Amino acid sequence: MIPSVLPTYNRAPLSFARGEGSWLIEADGRRFLDLGAGIAVNALGHAHPALVAALTEQASKVWHVSNLYKIPEQQRLADKLVDATFADTVFFTNSGTEACELAVKMARKYHYDSGAPERVEILTFEGCFHGRSSAAIAASGSEKMVKGFGPILEGFVHLPWFDIEAVKSAITDKTAAVLVEPLQGEGGIRPLPEGALKALRALCDETGVLLVLDEVQCGVGRTGKLFAHEWAGVTPDIMMVAKGIGGGFPLGAVLATEEAAKGMVAGTHGSTYGGNPLGCAVGAAVLDHITDHGFLAEVNRKGGLLRQKLEGLVASHPEVFESVRGQGLMLGLKCKVAPADVVAAGYANGVITVPAADNVVRLLPPLTISDEDIATAVELLDKAAAQVGGDG
Repeated sequence: MIPSVLPTYNRAPLSFARGEGSWLIEADGRRFLDLGAGIAVNALGHAHPALVAALTEQASKVWHVSNLYKIPEQQRLADKLVDATFADTVFFTNSGTEACELAVKMARKYHYDSGAPERVEILTFEGCFHGRSSAAIAASGSEKMVKGFGPILEGFVHLPWFDIEAVKSAITDKTAAVLVEPLQGEGGIRPLPEGALKALRALCDETGVLLVLDEVQCGVGRTGKLFAHEWAGVTPDIMMVAKGIGGGFPLGAVLATEEAAKGMVAGTHGSTYGGNPLGCAVGAAVLDHITDHGFLAEVNRKGGLLRQKLEGLVASHPEVFESVRGQGLMLGLKCKVAPADVVAAGYANGVITVPAADNVVRLLPPLTISDEDIATAVELLDKAAAQVGGDG
């Protein structure tokens, strides 16, 4: 008999009753150090006072009015994002998947309105993950994502990870955009090679192709910059954002330049809940906190500290781990064993991690994690590794 909740998830046998900072407390009272942060969502940890206050204050005013009307909270957050980024304009969604849908539409509409309606193809890369909607799974193209869901949306060209010459060869007079994550999350914490984003930006400029970045997982402070592409010193034409921007409240966005967004006029896109007062009030509080003086410097420092300790962990358990990779507080442990075994051993020892492709376990702690909790995290991971390796 099918359960009342559609069984599309392989859920761990855990039910969390509350959270405090970097910790989750199970209904039975057990405490777990959260190195997953809801898959990079709880950027400021659990029950952060500023987010609780922002949500509570807005909840006492108005929850929802729809986008038939002006929404002051939405305007305020959009202005903050424009001031802090390359973007001239913002559209708010509820998720990264919805942001992907708009990014695809926006890129194609740009070329249509520019007199090149044949430019509809979007180049993507092996290992990518852009969501689970029809466009997003077509963008991935992997058998795991598309099997059984045909016919698959056309217009996506899948390239190997990562070869700039392959990109050059793939660009034709039908190419609308290149869609890429600066640092793959689901794909196994794989950063673009050194210089890749600069090369892509130059190639896009040369060929009239739009550069679309997916910063749903690696954005909003996760790598130590507000957005990961800032490390490369380039800017995209369109960018997908979600996860951390809401700090746990469902919120996403598409940021774009005025030129890239020129085709998106009244009636071309919409959302019932996107940019609602509750989400935008929380999002503004998140952004204020992350852009506050010194916050991102601390993310970089903590990322360096965690990485240093993880390098020691890898050296101590060569039978379990191969290497550490990633940036800031978006790190991955490349495993020699099944990542699921490491994750399960973590649960048994009171630490939460997240599996990914390429035999990687993701570590995506709240950006507010303390030095003390970082030390505790590695101690718990050490116990989990010993258990997996047969030493525990």
